Amino acid sequence: MPVFSYTALTPAGKSVSGFLDAESSAAARRRLRQSDLYPTRIEAIEAAAVSGSGSGGAGWLERIPKRRIGLDALATMTRQLAALVSANIPLVQALGTLIPHLSGTALQHRLTQVKSDMLEGKSFSAALARHPSAFPSVYVNMVRAGETSGTLDLVLNRLADILQKQRHLRNRIWTATIYPLFLTVTGLAILVFLVAVVVPGMVQIFADMKQTLPLPTRILIRTGDIVSKWGWLMGLAAVAGLAGFRRALKNEAIRKVLDRRLIRLPLIGGLQTQLLTARIARTLGSLLSSGVPMLTAIDIVGSVSGNHSFSDALKAVRTKLEQGRPLAASLEESGVFPQLSIQMIRVGEQTGELERMLDNVADFFDGESEARIARLVSIVEPCLILAMGLVVGFVVLSVCMPIFDMNRLVRVG
Repeated sequence: MPVFSYTALTPAGKSVSGFLDAESSAAARRRLRQSDLYPTRIEAIEAAAVSGSGSGGAGWLERIPKRRIGLDALATMTRQLAALVSANIPLVQALGTLIPHLSGTALQHRLTQVKSDMLEGKSFSAALARHPSAFPSVYVNMVRAGETSGTLDLVLNRLADILQKQRHLRNRIWTATIYPLFLTVTGLAILVFLVAVVVPGMVQIFADMKQTLPLPTRILIRTGDIVSKWGWLMGLAAVAGLAGFRRALKNEAIRKVLDRRLIRLPLIGGLQTQLLTARIARTLGSLLSSGVPMLTAIDIVGSVSGNHSFSDALKAVRTKLEQGRPLAASLEESGVFPQLSIQMIRVGEQTGELERMLDNVADFFDGESEARIARLVSIVEPCLILAMGLVVGFVVLSVCMPIFDMNRLVRVG
C-alpha cells in the first residue's frame, strides 16, 4: 500500500505532520478528514527512499567515487551533524561546516552533492535518497521522519547510536575470529612449505636407499609430486571456484536456498538467527520511534534483513498486520524468530512500550551472539591446533621413518 507524508491543520489551527498508509491521495485526504484534520499538503513518499534504491544519478552523481563508506565515518558524521542541528544551525550551513573536514573521502563527495541538491530545493531526506550505496533506506526514512516531526537532531543522534553499536558488534566478531584465521593461514603455509620445499630435497636421499619406503613416506612424496606438478592448476581452480561461488550468491534462487540452509546449520544457524533478530529488532524499533508507520517500517526492515528466510517471513507479517493481527502473534506464526524475542515484543505491545522493548530485544540478542561467538572460538581454536599438530607430526614421521630404517641397517651391517 502506498505511503503518504502530509501536513494538516487541527480544529484549533495547529499545523501537524506525519505519515499515512492509504490506497491513494484521495483516500488519504478522506482519512485525515475523518480524524478532524484539514490537509494542506499530501505527497507520496518516493519509492527510492522506501526501498533503498534510487533511480536518479546521471551526470555529476555518476562520477562520484564508489568507495565504501565505513560505519565509523558515517556514525561520526551523523553525531557531529546532530550537534550542529541541536545548536539551531541551519542544515545546509551545518553540512558546509562538516564537508571541509572530510577531505578526500567518499563521504565528502556524497555530502557535497547532498548539499548541492538541497540548495536546489530538495529536502535533506530526498537528497540522501539519491545515494543508496552510502545512506541505506533505514537512514533515509528516519531522517525523513525527523524532518516531518521537527525532531531531526534527536533522530540523528539515534542513528549515530545505531551505527556505533553495529560497528562495535562487527569489531567484536572480527577480534574473536582473527586468531583462528591466523592459525589456519599459518598451518596451511607450513604445510605448503614442507611439501613443496622440504620433501623434494629428501626424495633423492630416499631413492638412494634402494629399499621399500614406509607408507607415510610414500604418501608424502606422492603428495609433494602432485603439488609440484599441479599446484598452479590447483590455485587457479581455487580462485575460479571462489569467483563462481561469489557469482552464484548473486543468483536469487541460489541465495534463497543457501539462506534457508544456513539458519538450520548446527552451531552457525543459531548464531545467524540471533544476529538477524538483533538487527531486525533494532532497525524496527528505531524506525517506529522516529515516527515511521508500522507497515512502512516492516517493508524497510524486510529489505535490509540480509536473509531471504527472514525477508519472506516479514512479508507475511506485513500481510497479517494489514488484517489487524498483533505484531507478536504475526512474528510467532512466521516460525523463524526466537520465542524469547516474541515474548518480549508481546510484553512491549501490551504495555505500550514497543519501541523500547525492541531495543531491549536487540541488546539481548547482540549479547547472546557475542557469547556464542566466544564459545565457538573456544571450540575451534584447540581443534585447529590439534589439526596442525597432526599434519606436522605426519610430515615429521614420514621424513624420520626412512632415516631410522637406514640407521638400523647400518648398525646391522
